[in-house]
Amino acid sequence: MYSITRFEATPPESINSQIMQLVVDYVTDISMVAIAPSNPLYKLYQYGIGYEVHLYLDAMSGDKGVPVELMVAFDEQNPEQVIGFVLYLPVTDDPQACTIAYMGVLATHRRQGVARTMLAQITARYPHAELACFVSRVPTFEALGFQVLGARGPQVLMNTRDHGTEGALAVLDVASIYNSLEVRQIHTYLLGQHGKKAMLDAEKQRDRQLDQMTRHAKTFVEQRLGGHAIPYIGKGPRLI
Repeated sequence: MYSITRFEATPPESINSQIMQLVVDYVTDISMVAIAPSNPLYKLYQYGIGYEVHLYLDAMSGDKGVPVELMVAFDEQNPEQVIGFVLYLPVTDDPQACTIAYMGVLATHRRQGVARTMLAQITARYPHAELACFVSRVPTFEALGFQVLGARGPQVLMNTRDHGTEGALAVLDVASIYNSLEVRQIHTYLLGQHGKKAMLDAEKQRDRQLDQMTRHAKTFVEQRLGGHAIPYIGKGPRLI
């Protein structure tokens, strides 16, 4: 069994560190790139996605002007153990809307309704919720009340309603992470470890996979929506 707690302010470090470990362990599932552990770039994305989540957890202090909330699942037999989390962003001028940004559940606690319960509590508070997922996860989220709206790169855009919010979503500018000194240092280390050819092959493998997933998502959405995608209605994200 498990218990669920919602946080609107920065959680204690003991919780943050466990969430970060979940992100690092399941970066393939959490990242849009779906980078495989066998790809030499895997460690780079572990750092990048981990730092993204760290920035959003840090933003829960309120000093960055980005509304961030967090749902955390704990093991009832070990109440200090985090077994899952959902980090989501309330829409600033639509009190019913939010976007699911990051989500993860310990492999040992999957298929026990943990994610379902966290999402149910979120949608009870924000009935107009949106997320993006890989094609393989669409049936799971459909069972939770989400419906297909369109394709967003390699993922399928889903919403609890048949349209996106008209409100503005404030998000952090995380693109700069991948141009940071730390990422360059990690890349240099990996280059020395694997060699130039292996790293070039890794980038090509990643790009081929992204192209394939993007085509798959587009085809899936076209088939699901009868050859056309429902237009996305919304102001789009506002970078902070």
